[in-house]
Amino acid sequence: MGKRKRAADPIHIDPKPTSTQLRNGTSTTKRVKTGFPRPVTIQIIAGSYERVLHGISATITVDKEGKDQRHEAVEFADTFLLNAHGSAIRCLALSPPSKQNRVTLASGGSDQTINLYQLSAEASTGVRNRGPTLPSLAGRKIVENPKNRELGSLQHHAANVNALKFPTRSKLLSAADDNTIAVARTRDWTILSTIKIPIPKAHGRPSGDTAPLGGTPAGVNDFAIHPSMKLMVSVSKGEKCMRLWNLVTGKKAGVLNFEKLLLQAVGEGRWGRGEGLHVEWDTLGEEFVVGFEKGAVVFGLDSKPKGIVKPSPTSKIHQIHYVDGGIDEQSHAKILVVSTEDGRVIFFSTKSDDSGKIASSDENRHIPVYPVVGEVGGDAESFRSRIKDFEMLSAPGSKSALLSPLIVTASSEGSIVLWSLDLEASLKQLSSRMHPVEPSKGTNGHSVGPYAPTTSPQIGQLLGRYETGNRITCLKAFIMSEAVDEDDTSLAMLGDDEDANGHLEVTSDDSSY
Repeated sequence: MGKRKRAADPIHIDPKPTSTQLRNGTSTTKRVKTGFPRPVTIQIIAGSYERVLHGISATITVDKEGKDQRHEAVEFADTFLLNAHGSAIRCLALSPPSKQNRVTLASGGSDQTINLYQLSAEASTGVRNRGPTLPSLAGRKIVENPKNRELGSLQHHAANVNALKFPTRSKLLSAADDNTIAVARTRDWTILSTIKIPIPKAHGRPSGDTAPLGGTPAGVNDFAIHPSMKLMVSVSKGEKCMRLWNLVTGKKAGVLNFEKLLLQAVGEGRWGRGEGLHVEWDTLGEEFVVGFEKGAVVFGLDSKPKGIVKPSPTSKIHQIHYVDGGIDEQSHAKILVVSTEDGRVIFFSTKSDDSGKIASSDENRHIPVYPVVGEVGGDAESFRSRIKDFEMLSAPGSKSALLSPLIVTASSEGSIVLWSLDLEASLKQLSSRMHPVEPSKGTNGHSVGPYAPTTSPQIGQLLGRYETGNRITCLKAFIMSEAVDEDDTSLAMLGDDEDANGHLEVTSDDSSY
């Protein structure tokens, strides 16, 4: 007598949007109306003070309620959980995907080590189809991807690793507190070159916790590479300047000091450190931003300040990123995003047409101030924990990050929050929120120019929230592609860009290095 096949249990989805729901005691989801064309899976990687490297997948499922009504819900699952370093993890970096949909993940920590991993950019079948998951004592959903594996580690630095960047799939750049920036080749992980930054001299100021007895703070805080791959900007501890580097020759191209009036305009007073903490190029390579503790300055290609960015009310800045806002060739919006100590992610428009003016004590000099497009989180959304890092993502098929954008934020309390944004509508309403301001109403002794934004509207919709239980220090995320059938991938186990050991071959023009 043959066995009867048991019918699969149908998956029931409540068609009506509900309030915030608790799932497995670790995550909350909320159905909101957005505009994603199909289900999306996001791979999130978070590093923490507890030395844990946590991989999480967030699947946004579409629930249709009719012809024009759509609602999305987020389902979280753990993909990997590693005790990666011997001390706190300080930075992460993701390489561009290969032809085989594989991404290289690099993590740097206070143990002077860079760990390397290979992640699959294809969504796991269990995540897409809500298939069977692994048992968990913590009650969390676990979906492992068998294509993820560890590659090894690099130990060429002699101090804390502060920044990691993949300018191309064939190169990895790393900066540390030993005042060096190293260039490694991903094919065999050989160190090709090491850029040495001069150690700053002490100027009668107290030394920090990174300096030896009687010394001065030293180390590279951050660096940014121009899209042409020929120029790099770096900022270091104990220096009130930024350094330009020629990546073709590997030599210094110049040193630009921060003027006293410029530092005062961004909140670096008499007792401020005055050193750059973050640096970032825009997607077109037309400008770059240097972030300080309570503000940021936007510089042009001529290295002259174009404008300043300051959160209001004043708050410490933890991370800075540019958003590619090119909707079409005629109108190209430039969006600068910063995360703050008080739990906000603020969006500024750095387009020259949108800037007001702030005049310093010298009446002949004017520094534009950029308006606020909107913000996410803060007291309005009951998010008051500092946001250590965030990642901007665009929905699949979108020509611009302004169309159906996503943002993933990570707080130091261990919360990972997924938001859906409406930047395009906020940019259109920006001009209506500008109003004349009297010069006498300026702050910090500066007179305010003709226009300034009146309010900072909330432009985000909460999609889901996940509690990791760790104090997060850094975050990376990317949108995963559709899974490919095994019959299609069995023809070539090794791609054109990999050798028998799984190392990436150089396929791009790397003459700049």
